[in-house]
Amino acid sequence: MRRFSLPLACILGFLVLLPASALTATAKDTWVSVRTKNFHLVGNASERDIKKVGTRLEQFRDVFARLFPGLRLASPVPTTVVVFKSDQSYKPFKPVVDGKISEVAGYFQAGNEVNYITLTTANRAENPYGIIFHEYVHLLIKNTMGRARVPPWFNEGLAEYYSTFDIEGDRKVFLGRPHFNHLELLKKSRLLPLKSLFSVDYDSLIRNHATRGQFYAQSWALVHYLIHGEEGDRVSKLQQFVNLLLGKTEIEEAYQKVFNNDFEALDKELRSYIQNKSFRINIATFGKKLELDSEFETSRLSEGQAEAYLGDLLYNINRTDDAAIRLEQALALDPNISMAHASLGMVRLKQKNFVAAKQHLQKALELDSGNYLAHYYYSYLLSREYMTEGDLVSEFPEGPAEAMRKNLRRSIELNPDFPEPYRLLAFINLVRGEQLDESVELIKKAIAVSPANEAYLFVLAQLHLRKHDFDAAREIIEPLAASSADPSIRETAQELKQSMASIQVQLEAVREARERAARARGEPSGSPDLTAVEMTETRPPDPSAQLEAALKRPAEGQARLQGLLTRIDCGAQGIFFTVKVGERLVRLRAENFEEVFIRTFAESVRGEITCGMRKPQDPVVIVYLPLKDQKARSDGAIVSIEFVPGDFRLSQVRKL
Repeated sequence: MRRFSLPLACILGFLVLLPASALTATAKDTWVSVRTKNFHLVGNASERDIKKVGTRLEQFRDVFARLFPGLRLASPVPTTVVVFKSDQSYKPFKPVVDGKISEVAGYFQAGNEVNYITLTTANRAENPYGIIFHEYVHLLIKNTMGRARVPPWFNEGLAEYYSTFDIEGDRKVFLGRPHFNHLELLKKSRLLPLKSLFSVDYDSLIRNHATRGQFYAQSWALVHYLIHGEEGDRVSKLQQFVNLLLGKTEIEEAYQKVFNNDFEALDKELRSYIQNKSFRINIATFGKKLELDSEFETSRLSEGQAEAYLGDLLYNINRTDDAAIRLEQALALDPNISMAHASLGMVRLKQKNFVAAKQHLQKALELDSGNYLAHYYYSYLLSREYMTEGDLVSEFPEGPAEAMRKNLRRSIELNPDFPEPYRLLAFINLVRGEQLDESVELIKKAIAVSPANEAYLFVLAQLHLRKHDFDAAREIIEPLAASSADPSIRETAQELKQSMASIQVQLEAVREARERAARARGEPSGSPDLTAVEMTETRPPDPSAQLEAALKRPAEGQARLQGLLTRIDCGAQGIFFTVKVGERLVRLRAENFEEVFIRTFAESVRGEITCGMRKPQDPVVIVYLPLKDQKARSDGAIVSIEFVPGDFRLSQVRKL
């Protein structure tokens, strides 16, 4: 079974829906809200325990900054921590793996509007902070450098290194304790050559489940050695090394320049280091306790407010139906909770109930005009009303566009550090072809707040294209097409890169035609450039052409076809997709679902695809690698499958 989603949608594959009966009434307990300098904590644990969690998170953040003082620690979105008093009250909000509720003691979920940390303070053998610290390091690195620019070995190795962070008596900090599971694995297995370790990218890390444990373990060991080797003298060199990598220096050249050594020597040093019976760690003792009581703001939550936070948590981990139950309960207890109306509005939007979504978001703004998220959500809702299922839009009418702009500017005024309104405001102007210079500055502000978000770079590139500044657009598009960490952005950037040359040719042809017409009329040459709006005035938008531009294009040696997906057969020999093209059945093979790029632009296809007959049969566009062997069991290896509306017609297909 393969789970897939609409382009750029944030769907968590590891979390599945729980039945409503599983959602126990944890909100009936006493719930407390505690605000620290950088976190907002809510929970049904004791106030004392919640403050302990807040203190530990602030301590971790402070200690992390000491090793890497140049990192951007401020997150562009707030972080909410939900602290449960027991496993029983936490259980309905845990991830589900292979159909079973996970026994994790805590998890971290990053989001575009809010980050969530959840854990229980109940006594357990498992440390709840390990995975939270690991994922929080990823967030800090992403905020500063962007995941695409940070080598996976360093990203994962540093996160694993910090996952063992511990503190005693609020004074003594332990950093770099040995990760014994990793050491046991490495001592029993053959190490990857460092060239191989350094060549692993994020795509291959996701695909290769079998070697992932080895990669994490060796990355941890390497980072541990670079921090603690030679009695800790390498720390400053490690910072120089990473800075060179971020400056796009080749990794081997960067290592040679900083450490005055080669990979072969480092291989030997790392093997020897792993076999040590003792390991150096950092212990820092502070003169006074790292307490933050003076910065705590504490208050009691009503039952309705507690339900609202639980519903918002479920919404942000994409458990839409369960979120609706919680949020409806919150509003039944107290109909005047702005946050509950805002979250329920977004739940209804996901459920395609635009009328209910608008009612709840309008109510959220009526109750609290200072709710910056509600202003952004309302504009986002209005924008979705004019988008197709494939996130395509041809126009925003003037009235709705002005309403969106008004609310987005208000959201920015209320919280200038929240980047999403800048992006959406720039996108609205992009679609309408208005205020383009201002929009370039807007999206640059979003990038300044959140430099790791490649979607913002993509909007900036489109703005440059709309202004016909092809050099500026190319400077952004080419790196995204080559190494974006987001497959959908990388695919779209590659397609846009291919089409830029033809766009320039078309513009030049139109300019020449206008010049000839002007000369024929006896007018002076050198008329102004043709704007994008003028180009489209005589040719109304073609939805099929827009969709075709968004579809994956075949690479050299690959072919593309359109047909009906009739069945999917799964077995020991792989997965076979049968597609009906005219009167012919085409059979295409894949090793597994994970190696196939799957995307839907069709309203009728949502959620999951499974093995078996397709009833009804689905219109699809497929890219595949043809096989010339007449005796083969398939016609080729499938590369991608994209579900399209029934009335869509591909203009160029391979003849069979």
